[in-house]
Amino acid sequence: MRVFVTVSALLLLLIGITACGDEDSSSSEGEGATDTMEKKIIGLELADQFLSGNYEAIYDQFSKSFQKDVSFEEFRDIGEQFNEGVSSYTFISELSLNNFNEYQWLSEGGDKGIRAHLNDDQRIIGLQVLNIQADLGTNDIYTKNTYHMPINEPWLTYWGGTNQLVNYHYIHENQRYAYDLVIKKEDTFEGDLKKNESYFAFGKDVVAPLEGVVVSVENGIEDNDPRVESNRDQPLGNHVIIQHDNREYSVLGHFKQGSIEVENGQEVKAGELLGLAGNSGNSSEPHIHFHVADSAEWEEATSLRIKLNVEEPVRGETVEGF
Repeated sequence: MRVFVTVSALLLLLIGITACGDEDSSSSEGEGATDTMEKKIIGLELADQFLSGNYEAIYDQFSKSFQKDVSFEEFRDIGEQFNEGVSSYTFISELSLNNFNEYQWLSEGGDKGIRAHLNDDQRIIGLQVLNIQADLGTNDIYTKNTYHMPINEPWLTYWGGTNQLVNYHYIHENQRYAYDLVIKKEDTFEGDLKKNESYFAFGKDVVAPLEGVVVSVENGIEDNDPRVESNRDQPLGNHVIIQHDNREYSVLGHFKQGSIEVENGQEVKAGELLGLAGNSGNSSEPHIHFHVADSAEWEEATSLRIKLNVEEPVRGETVEGF
């Protein structure tokens, strides 16, 4: 996971988390715009207002820095082009994090998405319009085994779901149905955001999602400094891969250096401690990465949609494990 989400069409600040793969990023810092707006568009209304062509009111609600970077005419042209052929947008997720509220919508055809970030004053500090790939044909193929999330307390689903808008992994076959989990209170950290110890997830237990045999362990990779660096050369970081029945393999990544308690060839029970959440690998913030693959060679494998013992969570939803 990395700090910035790819921005498509509009260059706005979008803070997010990605995991285990490469993703380009673009951003420009947002500042407060005018202090008054005649009528504020609240978050849940934004997609309908966008589709109806109320571009001027939306544009007036953007930050000053955005208005300097993109003219109203450019914004209107982007909107008109993006909305062509769309009859409606459906609200799919909401997330409150890092001093903003995020709202996401999908077009009725599932091929266009909108992500908006608003502050508490309903100032629009980020907007992403994204052409996304519709169902890639694998959403109906579930694991044969039923899994728990690899946690023993509530965590927030930062990435998760069956489309690119709610799950950045989706376009990558080897991670398509992966989850990235963080712990959130008011935010995901308290104190110095450049110290791992400030993050609520750092050092928390990561447990086996199902019984099986450990087939791969890496325990010696240093944790990154949050929001500063990321190790793309070793994307999974410290990790554990477990072989289960039916030739299914749990892939768990970004463990804290030196914290893994299991070794190759060891049989583990469901819920058994594997190690502690960390910030190693291609990670900008302490979290857990979890997916199930059809091979222990995870980079060449196919990710399988996970049949869970709970309802499948999507971005912004809290999930429990054991």
